Amino acid sequence: MKISNLLKTLIFASCLSLLLISCKSSDGKFKLPGGDARKFPADPKKRVEQNLKEGRGFRLSGDDGLFGSNRGGVFEFASSNELWRASLDVLDFMPLASVNYSGGIIITDWYNNNENSNESIKISIRFLTNEIRSDALDINVFTKKCKDILNCKIYETNEVIVPELTREILKLATKYEKNKQDKTKEKNKNYKYPDLD
Repeated sequence: MKISNLLKTLIFASCLSLLLISCKSSDGKFKLPGGDARKFPADPKKRVEQNLKEGRGFRLSGDDGLFGSNRGGVFEFASSNELWRASLDVLDFMPLASVNYSGGIIITDWYNNNENSNESIKISIRFLTNEIRSDALDINVFTKKCKDILNCKIYETNEVIVPELTREILKLATKYEKNKQDKTKEKNKNYKYPDLD
């Protein structure tokens, strides 16, 4: 019985020490998670204004709010997803065979650049998440080599093209996301908390 209590105490102490070590910042000082209260105004109205100016908030009322007067319905769908837009922009030189936003897949048609008429490529992009990160895309590139019209071999080639495509798509999506955040900050820079009195 004493051994199990000792074991429980030892496990608790090691977990507590790991928790405290994880609170250590890069400069060696201990910091608890969360923001520094000295950097934010105490008045809630001013905190809301500051958050909206910095693009970290949303509105429930007003013209562009969730329950605003703009009731006509704004359907942005794919144009509001930066990763989707960037993928289409990177592949804009290729003919598309299938594009399904709700299914999260883009498939191009066979394409060759007229340098080698016997070789074509086909690209499929599957979206695993809408977040802009390196594992968000599953890209497959297929190459078709033909000796004549009826004698073709198709194989998957992912060594060179896939990392380049992934890098270009993520770079462009990050640029779109930053532009979107900048527009939100610009739109909210003069926001004043509504007077409810």
